[in-house]
Amino acid sequence: MSVSVMVVDDHPMWRDGVARDLAERGFEVVATAADAESAVRIAKAVRPEVVLMDLNLGEQSGVSATQGITAALPDTRVLVLSASGEHNDVLEAVKAGASGYLVKSASAADLVAAVRETAAGNAVFTPGLAGLVLGEYRRMAAAPAGSEPAPELTERETEVLRLVAKGMTARQIATRLTISHRTVENHVQSTLRKLQLHNRVELARYAIEHGLDAEG
Repeated sequence: MSVSVMVVDDHPMWRDGVARDLAERGFEVVATAADAESAVRIAKAVRPEVVLMDLNLGEQSGVSATQGITAALPDTRVLVLSASGEHNDVLEAVKAGASGYLVKSASAADLVAAVRETAAGNAVFTPGLAGLVLGEYRRMAAAPAGSEPAPELTERETEVLRLVAKGMTARQIATRLTISHRTVENHVQSTLRKLQLHNRVELARYAIEHGLDAEG
């Protein structure tokens, strides 16, 4: 199935090039934007599945645009594509609601795969950055290690949640537990609803705060 994508970047050649490359690979590029304000306004109108977001957007950053989009559109996922690999930029983007973060040196194949994974609900990061984000969540965690998750989660949901906290994708979890990819997705979506969370990044943070990443 085609994935609807919006591309946000203040550099017209880069923006148009990325949009063209994605369209040629079967994605439905529903809109583009050059600044944070128009990005939020247009995203609300077209409601894309994935927003590919640059961070350097002039007066307002891509972080503020990410925050505005994820707050208004819980079902829209933001994948940051930035020239910066600075740790602070990565953490600020994730705290604003981004589901993933790639640096612009990523290959076209990596970008295509990342957009598809993001649309599927997975958290996607340039190698090395996922550990940074999980490490920050561990540092911020206030709950004591080993505390139990909400009692309404089933045993299988808790097991899947524990693997999400370890940074595993849905496909990796499916292989690990010998269940289908769809079954993993169903457990993840059920857990998100029960915990009133929006994406896998928030889910991983919840799990880490409850010590599940250290178990098993």
